[in-house]
Amino acid sequence: MTIAIPKEQSAVEQRVPVLPVIVEKLVKKGGVISVEAGIGATLGITDDEYKKAGATVEKNRKKLIASGDIVLRLRKPDAKELASMKKGAIHISYLDPFNESKLIAEIAKKNISAISMEMIPRSTRAQKMDALSSQASLAGYAAVIVAADNIQKIFPMMMTPAGTIQPSKVFIIGAGVAGLQAIATAKRLGAKVDAFDTRPIAKNDVLSLGAKFVEIDLGETGQTAQGYAKALTEEQLKKQREVMKQYCAQADVVITTAQVFGRKAPVIVTKEMVEAMRPGSVIVDLAVETGGNVEGAVAGKIVEKNGVKIIGMKNMPARVAMNASLMYSNNLFNLLDEFWNKETKQFELKFDDDIIKSCLITHGGKIVHPNFIPKKNEKR
Repeated sequence: MTIAIPKEQSAVEQRVPVLPVIVEKLVKKGGVISVEAGIGATLGITDDEYKKAGATVEKNRKKLIASGDIVLRLRKPDAKELASMKKGAIHISYLDPFNESKLIAEIAKKNISAISMEMIPRSTRAQKMDALSSQASLAGYAAVIVAADNIQKIFPMMMTPAGTIQPSKVFIIGAGVAGLQAIATAKRLGAKVDAFDTRPIAKNDVLSLGAKFVEIDLGETGQTAQGYAKALTEEQLKKQREVMKQYCAQADVVITTAQVFGRKAPVIVTKEMVEAMRPGSVIVDLAVETGGNVEGAVAGKIVEKNGVKIIGMKNMPARVAMNASLMYSNNLFNLLDEFWNKETKQFELKFDDDIIKSCLITHGGKIVHPNFIPKKNEKR
C-alpha cells in the first residue's frame, strides 16, 4: 500500500503533515512511503532525512499524488488535483466539510474515500487521533506567547529594590482545549488569570489550573457531543457580555477561544467592550478564522482600536510549527495504526466502527456521512 504525502502549498502554512520519525514507523508497518521533494523545508528538514527514514522522494507532484493508495495532507485538497488521484484511493486531511460542500461532492464524484480529521470523535478511544484537540492545545499556548510579546508589561509579579510590579491580568473566554492550555501557560508565566465558559462542567478544570472561574447565570447551557459549547440565545449573549465587559475592562490581556462546531463563531467581545479596555491592552482572537469572537478583529492582521491591539493571526498552531507537525503526524499515524491489518499490511475502512462512521465523508462514489448527504432538491 503506497502512502503519498505531498507538501503543503499554502503561504501561511509552516506545518508539515508527516515528519521523518513517523515515516519510519509507517515503513516498519509495511507501508510504502513516497513524499514530495521539499516537504520538510519549512522546518529545515531535508529530503535526505526522509530517505533515511525509508521514504522515496518524488519531484513530480502530479505523479506523487497519482501513486497514492492513501494520500495524507494537512489542509484540504485543491479540487484540480483530485483528477490525479486513483479511483478508490483514501484521502485523509482537514476538509472543513460544513463549508466545503462543492469540494466534498467533487471528491465523491471522483470515487475517493475521504476522511475528515475535523470529524474524529472526541471519545476516549479516539483521543490519540484527535487533531483538532492537539492543534487547539498548541494554539492556546501560542496565543499567550503572542499576547506577552505584544503587551508593554511583564506577566509575573516582580519585587525589586525599585518597587513591586503587579502581575498582569489575563481574562480567557472559553475553557475548552485551547482555553485550558492558555490558562496553564498564562499561570506559568505568573499572570493573574480569570476564565469564563458557558459550560458549568468547565469550572473544575479552570480551578484545577489555579485560575478563577467567572460564573454568570445564563440559565440552560451545555455542550455538544463533540465537546463544544452550544450556541447561546441573544438574551443569554447579552447577559454574558454585560458581565464580561467588567472583566475585559480590568484585563491587560483577553484571549477568546469560543467556537461552535460547524458554525460561525459567536461575537462575544463587542465594540463597546473593546472601548472599555485600557489603552495598551491586547486581545487575541483564536476564533478569527471561523468568523471571530471579537468585533473588529481581522483575520491575518493586528489592528488597533482606541489603543487596544486586536490580534487576529491565522493558523496559530503554526507559530510552534515543529511541535504542531509532530502532534499532527502522530494523530495521522494513530488513525492508520488503529485500522491497520498486520497480515495484509493494509489500512482497512471498517464501516461499522464508530470512529470511521464519524469521520468518513465519502466512499464508493457517494457522500456517506449523514450530516453531509444532500437533501432532495438541494444543489451542491
